[in-house]
Amino acid sequence: MSTMHWLAQLKLSMMFTPPFDHISSNGSAHTDCIVAENHEVAEAFLQVDSAAVFHNASTRFCDGARFGLGAEVGISTSRIHARGPVGVEGLLTTRWILKGSGQVVDGDKGVVYTHKDLPLKS
Repeated sequence: MSTMHWLAQLKLSMMFTPPFDHISSNGSAHTDCIVAENHEVAEAFLQVDSAAVFHNASTRFCDGARFGLGAEVGISTSRIHARGPVGVEGLLTTRWILKGSGQVVDGDKGVVYTHKDLPLKS
């Protein structure tokens, strides 16, 4: 590695460390996003320990239905949330990484939700 490349990496690391540390200490670990043109900064940011990390895209994309999981019935910011007897599926977690170029969620135009009325019993 050349001296110039090493110095560039060091400078990049020094610029990025404070925000990374802030998110690691104060973030929810649910969804984090960076808006950046610098590819190296963005790639470093995508290592933040959150369930979903986005580069140049709206955090509103973080939704169970948008990820194809069906209706979102809850969220978890835990690293593992299983409790009691658990099979292999219950021990798996998913981490989402989205790389965009400025996309935003445009409401829910064109999205069809299927709802079913459930009878209420008193």
